[in-house]
Amino acid sequence: MELRQAWRMNGFFGLIGGLAVIVICAVAAVASIALLSDGGSAAWIVLVVVAIVVGVVALLSLTGLTVVGPNEAKVVQFFGRYIGSVDEPGFSLLVPLSDKQSISLRVRNFETQMLKVNDADGNPVEIAAVVVYRVIDSFKAAFAVDDYEQYVATQSEAAVRHLATIHPYDAHDVDRTSLRDGATVAEELTVELGERTATAGIEVIEARITHLAYAPEIAQAMLVRQQAAQVVAARAQIVEGAVGMVGLALDRLAEQGVVEFDEERRAAMVSNLLVVLCGDRATQPVVNAGSLN
Repeated sequence: MELRQAWRMNGFFGLIGGLAVIVICAVAAVASIALLSDGGSAAWIVLVVVAIVVGVVALLSLTGLTVVGPNEAKVVQFFGRYIGSVDEPGFSLLVPLSDKQSISLRVRNFETQMLKVNDADGNPVEIAAVVVYRVIDSFKAAFAVDDYEQYVATQSEAAVRHLATIHPYDAHDVDRTSLRDGATVAEELTVELGERTATAGIEVIEARITHLAYAPEIAQAMLVRQQAAQVVAARAQIVEGAVGMVGLALDRLAEQGVVEFDEERRAAMVSNLLVVLCGDRATQPVVNAGSLN
């Protein structure tokens, strides 16, 4: 079965019409009983019965009155049979004696518990995510699963676990996606979770990682590793810049004829400049008052 619209009419018209029919039937029944008591014909008995039956039917029709709020849907069942849904807000008259289940169509958010999972490299990480979703198919939300909210919660945790196992915390290869690549990971999580929850009539608007860290037992070791990697990267950049500065300095000295260098003095100059530019401590100047030899 698929989602379909249930029969409905304006609730105020239904209420006024039902009350009017009940009043008319009551008056007709009372009048017929009075005429019977005065010796009227047996035809008034039929009128009394008809008035009572119509009045009861009109009274039962009022059980179909319901109020649908904004961003809300009513799933209508008639003695166990699905006859449609109503999502237009307002006061409505639906099929009498029907069961009406409310389904919220509002946007909701759900945050998973902090999960401990091994990433693609086998490192234990702690991860959590927030999921923003809404119901777009009230029929599936009501009948395809037992509890669509619990279903979304369970599938969200499963999707987050799967995502963590196929990506590393840190990617040392530029062609490899890591869990720290927020936009890419969020898109993958949104698509996967949308596929998982489509059965329940759920649209996943957004899913993003809210917590990501190494597990406590390896956090210190991984911090040292990250610091070492940053130091190496910084040193590489410093050396690259220092080599350029040394080359520029030697070229300027040669162009302006400030000093003539042989190969030995040139090598000594390069070594000294590199020590000054690449050293992590302040250098102490040495004044050479004599020969360079």
